[in-house]
Amino acid sequence: MTIQARVLPWSTLEGKPCVLVGPGTGFVSRLADNMESVQLGMAGDLLGHAAPVIADSNATPEELRFVAARLTESLREVQRIAESRGDRLAAFDHPGVDDGDEEPQPSPGASG
Repeated sequence: MTIQARVLPWSTLEGKPCVLVGPGTGFVSRLADNMESVQLGMAGDLLGHAAPVIADSNATPEELRFVAARLTESLREVQRIAESRGDRLAAFDHPGVDDGDEEPQPSPGASG
């Protein structure tokens, strides 16, 4: 069983990253997967709402600042997800050139 560290898609009250160390198959890992899915979906929805506001020449400075703040929050979440997933991908065992036909195998609980 491979043990790995995973940056979770939420922070402490002080804004510090939360990290889960384990095989990636338990309740907290599934909760994190679900939250990442929700965050990515919300980011897509936000892009759909932000584009018309940004394109509107009559948008007020307050509306533009609000959209910019939400986009910044969303981008921060998406960046954390991307970095966490990249770290987990790096944990895969990659075969060397002379390892034959064996394909790389993900660690248990790793998801794409």
